[in-house]
Amino acid sequence: MTGEYRIPELTTLHNFQLDPKALPIIPTLFITIACGAISGFHATQSPLMARCITNEKKCRSVFYGSMIAESIIALIWAAIAMAFFNGPALLGEQLAQHGGNAAWAVDVISNTTLGKAGAILALLGVVVAPITSGDTAFRGARLIVADMFNIDQRPILKRFAVCIPLFIAGYLITLINFDIVWRYFAWANQSLAAVVLWTIYVWLARRKRNYWVALIPAVSMTFVVTCFVFVSPQFFGIDNRMIAFALSAFTTLGLGLLANTRVSQKVIIPEESSAI
Repeated sequence: MTGEYRIPELTTLHNFQLDPKALPIIPTLFITIACGAISGFHATQSPLMARCITNEKKCRSVFYGSMIAESIIALIWAAIAMAFFNGPALLGEQLAQHGGNAAWAVDVISNTTLGKAGAILALLGVVVAPITSGDTAFRGARLIVADMFNIDQRPILKRFAVCIPLFIAGYLITLINFDIVWRYFAWANQSLAAVVLWTIYVWLARRKRNYWVALIPAVSMTFVVTCFVFVSPQFFGIDNRMIAFALSAFTTLGLGLLANTRVSQKVIIPEESSAI
């Protein structure tokens, strides 16, 4: 705020990636902003948060407030990163020289602007997010595996029996190029978000409530994640964008029709009080 840094004004939809063809704005942009906007991983954790709320009226401030807070954090880092490296083009070049390692950028920016003490606090704040996410992910994975194979998790040795293979798998993932891993994670995160949104849509439509709040983002996110499958070299890698977009639209339409069949199915809907 007080230094010579200047946040650049981005007035066009120009793609500043070093290889724009490999990373087009659609769908890459919407895959990248996974956590602050629409996050499937966050959606899976909402039941855990809900159990800590003493009154249902607090849900809006807790869930909506946390989403806004995280978005603000993302905007702050985006602004300081572009200001520190004099624009998105130079930022992309610097990241490319360091293997796309965002942690390097965080370290340099924090130490330069905040000094050592401030940098430690900033890095702790940044590191807490992936550590807690990893902790929750491993715990969730352990419980899913234990549930699938009916493994009692009360004995500590049986917990280790499930945990150790998961930890080994987690370590092996760290040996892969982080940039590639992050793209798969971001895609999986958004895909999960799309599944959750379609689930909410079906739930609302069956009760004849305002389902548009879930349907619109469900359609848009489904198009994004299917488009990534057709465009990304990690999947099909179709060079012809129009064909990829057409296939994405067709797939989205098919999934939407499938969700509609779930709406029309006759099901026994529990009383609202018991459902809550």
